[in-house]
Order: sequence, then C-alpha cells, then structure tokens
Amino acid sequence: MNDLLSLKGQFLIAMPGLADPNFADTVVSVCEHTAEGTVGVVVNRIYPSLSAKEIFDELQITYTPERASVPVHYGGPVHANEIFILHGPPFDWEATLTITPFLAMSNTRDILEAIAAGTGPESFMLFLGCSGWAPSQVEEEMKGNVWLSCAVSEEIIFDLPLEERWTEAVKILGIDPSLLTDTAGHA
Repeated sequence: MNDLLSLKGQFLIAMPGLADPNFADTVVSVCEHTAEGTVGVVVNRIYPSLSAKEIFDELQITYTPERASVPVHYGGPVHANEIFILHGPPFDWEATLTITPFLAMSNTRDILEAIAAGTGPESFMLFLGCSGWAPSQVEEEMKGNVWLSCAVSEEIIFDLPLEERWTEAVKILGIDPSLLTDTAGHA
C-alpha cells in the first residue's frame, strides 16, 4: 500500500448519519492500515461499570491503589475480550506497534503490569476490543461519506474529556460540527 494513502496515524470521525451502534458518534484512532485491512480503537467510548481493577484481578496482576480506578474503554466490536493499550512513549514493550512518533499500541502483559505498578507510559488508554475492517472496506465507507479523517491528536486522545473528542476532531478539519448533516452528497 502506498504510504501516501495510508490511514495509519489518522482519526476516522463518524459522520452524523452513521447508524451502526458500534460506531455512531465515534472517533477511531487507526493503528494499522494495509492491503490486508484496517485496525483501530474507538477513543471516545467507555465501559462505565468496568475499571482496570477487574482486569488486574482477573489476570492476577498486582496493582497500586491509584491504578484500580483507571477506566476501561470500548475499542470496538472485534476481539471484544482482548486488551489493547493505546499509549505514548516509551515504546520498548514486548510487542509494540508504533503508529506515530508519539503514539503506539501494545497488548502484552509486560506493559499491563507496568501500568498496574505505576511505572508504565505516562499517557495511555486501556481498551477491551478493537475495530477492524476488511481490505478496502474503510476506503469504500469513506467514499460513501461514512467517515471523515484527519491526523491523530495526542491532546484529543489523552487530554480531552470523552464527550468533547468528536467535536474537537471535526474542528481539526476546519469544519463547524453543527454544519454536518446526516445526508450524503457527491459533487
């Protein structure tokens, strides 16, 4: 795949007309985009009744008290029982997929143990599940006006409240979110 066409390191921003409940009103951070397909995580949804404590307890990982309340986010409908970590540096974990110079995705026990102990990356999000698309599926959905895209923003991912992320991602494109409609059109 030509790197110029890659969506790796981009946000996919759901258009208002996207009715799929898995992705309505979401912002997805694309972690990998190749000829084989696309993988990402939804960065603006949370499991309200789940915290890192439950994950650490289930995996028998010792954790500091302040890490017990770390939220667990909904990454998407694929691999719904698997843990993924979107994080900033360092990137020297057992298996780390570098996305941009400031962002990576990992899903190995060593980073989870470091997070539990308070020695992992300073910036991170824990996810259950991820989002996945078949080859060319995202490109077809973009042609159908399902998604907007822009470069990922570390500030949006790690600093903004969940409910502000969609609006701020749209604003990166210079678009007033209130002007977006749920009707598709082609020039």
